[in-house]
Amino acid sequence: MTGRLSGLRRAMMSPVRGKHRLAVAAVVVLVGLASGAMAATPGGAGERTAEGKHGVRLHALAHFNQPTYVTAPPGSKKLVYATERAGRVRVLNGDKKGPTFLDMRGIVNCCVNDSGFFSIAFPPDYGRTRKFYVYFTNNQRNIEIDQFKRSAKHPARANKGSRRKIIEIRQTGDVNHNGGTVAIAPNGLLYAATGDGGNFIHPARRAPQSKGSLLGKLIRIDPRPGKHRHYRTPRSNPYVGKKGRDEIYARGLRNPFRFSIDRDRIFIGDVGEDRREEVDVRTLKKARGANFGWPIYEGTLRFRPGHIAHHDKPTFQYTHTGGRCAITGGVVVRDKRLRGLYGRYIYGDYCTGEIRTFKLMKGRARKDRAVRGLRRASGPVAFGEDGRQRVYVVELNSGRVSRIDPR
Repeated sequence: MTGRLSGLRRAMMSPVRGKHRLAVAAVVVLVGLASGAMAATPGGAGERTAEGKHGVRLHALAHFNQPTYVTAPPGSKKLVYATERAGRVRVLNGDKKGPTFLDMRGIVNCCVNDSGFFSIAFPPDYGRTRKFYVYFTNNQRNIEIDQFKRSAKHPARANKGSRRKIIEIRQTGDVNHNGGTVAIAPNGLLYAATGDGGNFIHPARRAPQSKGSLLGKLIRIDPRPGKHRHYRTPRSNPYVGKKGRDEIYARGLRNPFRFSIDRDRIFIGDVGEDRREEVDVRTLKKARGANFGWPIYEGTLRFRPGHIAHHDKPTFQYTHTGGRCAITGGVVVRDKRLRGLYGRYIYGDYCTGEIRTFKLMKGRARKDRAVRGLRRASGPVAFGEDGRQRVYVVELNSGRVSRIDPR
């Protein structure tokens, strides 16, 4: 969030920038163009859209207490899991809110500044191993990723006693910009994106460029226990055997609150400071060793003096015109019911609530436009998919979890 926001909003969380605090107007909240070309401003009534003849709608399914994320195990046809900021994971069965899957209240640090329960991830072998992973801030106000197992007898209930810490990442004294997404790639490796730990007083930290810090990074680890740690580091990580932390996969991020993996690509939505919001798209292979520039660069613009050997420029960026302030990274639409949106990357802006899409063409973001027929979301903080690849929107301010359906 930015220093320009009111004291009330600065005391909350929101995916908004480091100077804003994961906040939502009037409600306590959470979360912190193509290369060189600028994103188009929202189109008017005459703008051509890609949603087909009848368009799409946001179908509100259920209300939760400050929801932060939604996802489903691979292949699950019915169950969807929504996380709540205070530490609960709730089940959504079809269009109905079900029981509590996991309750970590008391373990999760909530709800000061950019703190809380951020996301949950299910690996490809979840049906066999029953293992899943959660990303949150702990009572020491550090970033923590834990593993749990689902109950063997109750498929909609986690075994809280199965908790195993995977990794804890020490935060700075500011305890802001925590990132927030954990994801498991098809090969079982765990990816997580961390923020830089800055705030509206100290927005530019050295951590994102430091190879000795795990803040402001995309990390990649093997969650299986190692000899000396709770996890292993893949030998192909860029700094294994070199100066730098073995866990680092890419660096130079500010607050990559939301990212997603689509096939062999990773899409990172990185919340900006004053002038740019960005999406960094790379194949998982080419993301290795990437430097996205923060805090030397904000998007393609210089933010502070300094030198880096190489700057991996954003695939897409937009300005803060029209009240826009913080990107909420989304997913590539793979729902075949949404024929006009299929294959497009969908994302939102936390402050305006507008939901937009662009098409990735030859490595560049093209045809960015608002999604016709969708109302503005009330503080969108996440996009997710279920086992049928239907797309969901998490609205922090209203507490709604909605699905994008054809009209």
